Amino acid sequence: MARSRPYVVLSAAMSIDGKIATRTGSSRLSSGKDLTRVHKLRTSVDAILVGKNTVYVDNPSLTVRHVKGRNPVRIILDPKASISLDSKIARTSKAIPTMIIVSELAPSKRTSLLARKGLQVIRCGKTKIELRKLLSLLAKQGIKKILVEGGGTTNWYFLKERLVDEILVTITPYIVGGKEAVSLVEGHGFSNISYSFRLKQIKRIGNEIVLRYVL
Repeated sequence: MARSRPYVVLSAAMSIDGKIATRTGSSRLSSGKDLTRVHKLRTSVDAILVGKNTVYVDNPSLTVRHVKGRNPVRIILDPKASISLDSKIARTSKAIPTMIIVSELAPSKRTSLLARKGLQVIRCGKTKIELRKLLSLLAKQGIKKILVEGGGTTNWYFLKERLVDEILVTITPYIVGGKEAVSLVEGHGFSNISYSFRLKQIKRIGNEIVLRYVL
């Protein structure tokens, strides 16, 4: 029987103390070898997903580099359609299939501008993006596997809704510290310690360790 939603892999690199970015937004944690691993992983999925904050802070391309392979569809969660028209995502969306997921609050003027840039605009939710509904829509479009490379807030929303099937996290040899630094999972957090994953694989890459957890 076909799955009602895509298989979701949450991928991130974090410091020893669980941070994925400093308080200023610096997030260059992975080594060259780990980046190659991540880009190879990108070739194995149908889509790669991030939140608007990642686009704002990192201005990523979300393409496959370092290895040969096809670019996955890019999916940006942006309730108010606020990403810059000059971002790498917007400037390359005619060459690389890109979806921007917005809520009903997104101004039509903004969504029209993004559509003219080449982004496929999908409204999914009244005031916020409804992730379960979104994943169902993506499954109908033939997307079977999604790589979530979002920031701590995006990670939280996927985990809060219990929509993550697998977690791949690289522990890098850095200490970041600070209350304002971004953690692997932000948001309100769970009240009780009950949501767990099973450790499936441990891989050492030089001075880093890649942990693979599954449900």
